[in-house]
Amino acid sequence: MNLLKTMTQLIKPEEKSAPAANSETSQITFVTPLANILDTKDGYILEAEMPGVSKEGVEVFIDNGQLILIGHRRVPQPKGEVVYRESRDHDYRRVFEIEPSIDSEKISAKVEQGVLTLHLPKTEAVKPRKISVGD
Repeated sequence: MNLLKTMTQLIKPEEKSAPAANSETSQITFVTPLANILDTKDGYILEAEMPGVSKEGVEVFIDNGQLILIGHRRVPQPKGEVVYRESRDHDYRRVFEIEPSIDSEKISAKVEQGVLTLHLPKTEAVKPRKISVGD
């Protein structure tokens, strides 16, 4: 089975403005960031767009087979009265199901120019390997 296809099928997209799960943060509204998933020979690369989020504002969790991405934005206060606004000042949140073939202990993440990039390495058992033929 194609792991990329499986992984993208297991993405649970949330509504565009989903309320937080627990009661303490129920007043917070999250926006679902856009994401790309790339398949490489060693694993997957997940890119999530989170404009306005710095390294200090990113949280990445693994819980019950789910990869949870949260990005907190620092929104500058406008210097004047807002007449029209298209950008949202909400934080970001997205949840992905993790395949058992992903080595969750070796996941790494970085943020650069508002894009969170995660490297999701495959376990050694699912990586292609060459078997030598003996005499």
